[in-house]
Amino acid sequence: MLHSELIPAPEKNSRRLMVMLHGLGDSLEGYRWLPEAMNLPWLNYLLVNAPDDYYGGYSWFDLNDLLPGVQRSRKLLFELLDDLPARGFPAEQITFGGFSQGSLMAVEVGLRYPHRFAGVVCISGWVCEPEKLVQELSPVAKQQRLLLTHGTGDPLLPIDQVRTQIPLLKSAGLNLAWREFAKVHTMIEEEIVLIRDFVRAGYSVVGK
Repeated sequence: MLHSELIPAPEKNSRRLMVMLHGLGDSLEGYRWLPEAMNLPWLNYLLVNAPDDYYGGYSWFDLNDLLPGVQRSRKLLFELLDDLPARGFPAEQITFGGFSQGSLMAVEVGLRYPHRFAGVVCISGWVCEPEKLVQELSPVAKQQRLLLTHGTGDPLLPIDQVRTQIPLLKSAGLNLAWREFAKVHTMIEEEIVLIRDFVRAGYSVVGK
């Protein structure tokens, strides 16, 4: 079972939820700033720790043996999501997001999970075995809204490696938006504005 923490929305009784997955060596503590930055008072947040210890933080998978860890973390995240409707958060009210390793897991889960989300946000990440992924899409994968962002100056995950994956995903008929930013391996204000608008659109919220 994954350790997670719910940060309730200021607006009471909201069923809208953003699940956020951190990057390598980070933890849920690294995303406590996100609710204030997003400034969406009707949005709850579920911050999740990856399963493996990693130098004071956590990891979703071993970079030297990627596939087994991705598959195990995907299973754990499916279990987490399966439990959320009983807590008042059905899949269609969930925005599923991640950064770096968390971004890889977000697209991995977003395109394989059998229920449609409000949106999937993938920041500064990449796709594990994209050719295989597009052959194993869930029945609702083409209905999922995806936003993928990356930095043109990212020294850890060079953007060219990710750019080559985007046409393959789009050719599979996925509803995918790709945006590049002048940034390194981080999140910037201009990007947060884009993500905020993407999240709003997923809930068809007007004037909020």
